[in-house]
Amino acid sequence: MNLDSLIPAPLRKPAKPGENGPTKGAAPADLKTTPPERPSDAKRLGDKAKEAPVDALAWIDQRTAATGFLTGLLYRKVPKGTNWFYTLGSATLFAFIAQAVTGVFLAMFYTPSTTQAYASISHINNDVFLGSFVHGMHKWGSSVMVILIFLHMGRTFFFGAYKYPRELNWVIGVLLLVLTLAMAFTGYLLPFDQRSFWASVVAVNINGTGPVLGPYLADFLRAGPELGATTLSRFYAIHMLLIPGAIIALIGAHLYLVVKLGTTAPPWIRAEKPKVAAPVRELPAGVEGNGAAPTS
Repeated sequence: MNLDSLIPAPLRKPAKPGENGPTKGAAPADLKTTPPERPSDAKRLGDKAKEAPVDALAWIDQRTAATGFLTGLLYRKVPKGTNWFYTLGSATLFAFIAQAVTGVFLAMFYTPSTTQAYASISHINNDVFLGSFVHGMHKWGSSVMVILIFLHMGRTFFFGAYKYPRELNWVIGVLLLVLTLAMAFTGYLLPFDQRSFWASVVAVNINGTGPVLGPYLADFLRAGPELGATTLSRFYAIHMLLIPGAIIALIGAHLYLVVKLGTTAPPWIRAEKPKVAAPVRELPAGVEGNGAAPTS
């Protein structure tokens, strides 16, 4: 089966002239004497089975109208001088997807309880098939995501991509940075060992020293006067439900604005000045362009 048939028609590249096959003409003269063999029922069912994925995609596209967005996302123009620095955003998105997938598998075996949290983490690392590998990906992937989003924000700042008309996208990026740090902070307590417990105590106390809202924020994070069982449940709910949902929504808005507004060129690439037509000289009536009088 041709792979191009899996791509919806609006997303396919237009064929070059002469590549659409031979032009339709008169039928061959021997069709009446030797008609083509009719396909069997099994062959027709096989052809329909091959076309089923394409029909399913067409059915979904007709009801979601996603072709326009996909066309703008896949075939959008990129500025001259685009390099590997522009892949930091995609790398951050990939890191978030990896965190979400590994987090789902870890949540299947984790118990958010002060008496069973550490034992469940030990069970994941020692008894569950590939549990140590998945836990390691989630643990170190959080650091990778934080590093990547800082690099992406730095590239955006130094390239001047936060300026008009992309200020709103910059604000969304700052919110994504804050939510990423908050997700790393809330996830650090979940193993509930000595290191994560006392590190979370110090971090919450630091938040409590903030002006005006600091004490209220510390009480909200602790879910009480001291860090305990309710704190672990609150951190788990924030880490698994609240922050990922907000990140997914903001990523959708971020990608929409990227497609809508495009990307900026690197600062060392200067835009070419448009060519200006030479001014037309005004000549008196009866005089040609070379200054001579017209000949009769």
